[in-house]
Amino acid sequence: MEPIIRLQHIVKRFGPVTACDGVSLDIRPGRIKAVLGENGAGKSTLMAVLAGQYRPDEGTILVDGVPTVFRSTRDSLTAGIGMVYQHFTLVPAMTVAENVALGQEGGAWVSPAAQARRVTELAKRLGLEVDPMARVADLSMGERQRVEIVKVLARGCRVLILDEPTAVLTPTETEALFVALRRLAEEGVAVVFISHKLNEVLSVAHEVAILRRGRIVDEMLVSEVTSPAELARRMVGRDVLLAVDRPPVEPRQAVLRLSGVHGGGLAGVDLRVRQGEVVAVVGVAGNGQSALVEVVCGLRAPQGGEAWILGQPWADFHCRAPWQGGIGYVPEDRLGVAVCRDMDTVDNFLLTTRQGYSRWGWMERARARAKVVELMDTFGVYPPRPEMAARQFSGGNLQKLVLAREFARRPRLVVADQPTQGLDIAATQEVWRALLAAREEAGVLLVTGEVAEALAVADRIVVLYRGQVVASFAADDEGEVARIGLYMAGAARQEEAAV
Repeated sequence: MEPIIRLQHIVKRFGPVTACDGVSLDIRPGRIKAVLGENGAGKSTLMAVLAGQYRPDEGTILVDGVPTVFRSTRDSLTAGIGMVYQHFTLVPAMTVAENVALGQEGGAWVSPAAQARRVTELAKRLGLEVDPMARVADLSMGERQRVEIVKVLARGCRVLILDEPTAVLTPTETEALFVALRRLAEEGVAVVFISHKLNEVLSVAHEVAILRRGRIVDEMLVSEVTSPAELARRMVGRDVLLAVDRPPVEPRQAVLRLSGVHGGGLAGVDLRVRQGEVVAVVGVAGNGQSALVEVVCGLRAPQGGEAWILGQPWADFHCRAPWQGGIGYVPEDRLGVAVCRDMDTVDNFLLTTRQGYSRWGWMERARARAKVVELMDTFGVYPPRPEMAARQFSGGNLQKLVLAREFARRPRLVVADQPTQGLDIAATQEVWRALLAAREEAGVLLVTGEVAEALAVADRIVVLYRGQVVASFAADDEGEVARIGLYMAGAARQEEAAV
């Protein structure tokens, strides 16, 4: 079967860094191709070239065998290539049908009824049913993703690129997405699936391409892969364990205590984190996790209830929070909140550590740079160049830098918001080990949408739904663990209401 898209010897450079180094790849109709690779391997750059965001420095893109130049994302869409990004691009205040119609050609006026019928027919045919008249702001994350896919396919796209598509989905929504992707493949659509979740890749993909340091190092059929461990070894180039040891640590004093906390989407949250334990907060994105993190880290004052941090009332602690031995905060938005995108690595390191690297009013930048070099080596940051700006690092390597900076402060309370999002399996395990090691001196509040991550590292699991704690249990409680998906979808609250 001839490929729809053929990439030949694609090269893309950013200054001294070569993100793609002669990549050749075929994308065929009716096939789901997973693209894997460690952080900084070049996956996102390659897909950005295919989506028309970047023009390659060398190489050729062939569409149906014809050499084609994409000068913009519009050119890529015209060629039948659509990309659904990890962070959705929908307009919340508009309806599903209005969002699908945005950017489409065909006249100055579009009949709302006709557009709604078109969306309904397309979504139903593909098993992606959504209400065309629903307001996007009222939809779950899984429903929004369906809208993004329908929006792309409504433009006649024959190639669908999905970037980390399950990052914000419940297990039930993930399986529903996979059913839809298989149906799309049966209809002849080519699907490119970018993910770090090896079990998902083996579940949904037909074939796999592995990038390492900007080059394709392996391609195979999924049927040729015997296990996730084998796939991880091919990706990383060495054996990788898919679990971490979790030695028991005796919980000690509470480092965080919330009682009936309200505000910003929270509706009476009770929560305790003790030194020596990891407490994982799970839930579908948008159910109060961001507000919880903001309250704990001092970015938002609680409007009701009580909050105690390291034995002090919330206001007292945050009036004079220490730079070391206090809170280590790893934000979900690594580029927008954790760092300044145009500052170099050393200056970004000093954002939260400057009090430890100043003397008589002068910043000891050379000593800070030496520490950054040490941390880059310890955390496996690539490329190990302290002079690089934050925006020049891949998402995963930038996350490693943020983690390294915060752990260097030896915090007593660690707040980690989606700390492994976008990280490869090897880097994810490094983060897990760091969180578990932190229990010796700290309590860890881990906010994650990954149930597997919560089970791998947490001592206790808390489920948030619509700003309330709907379940709290030990991570080794098999009965409760089996119900996590239902709790995340709000089933527990519905059952309680029916009693």
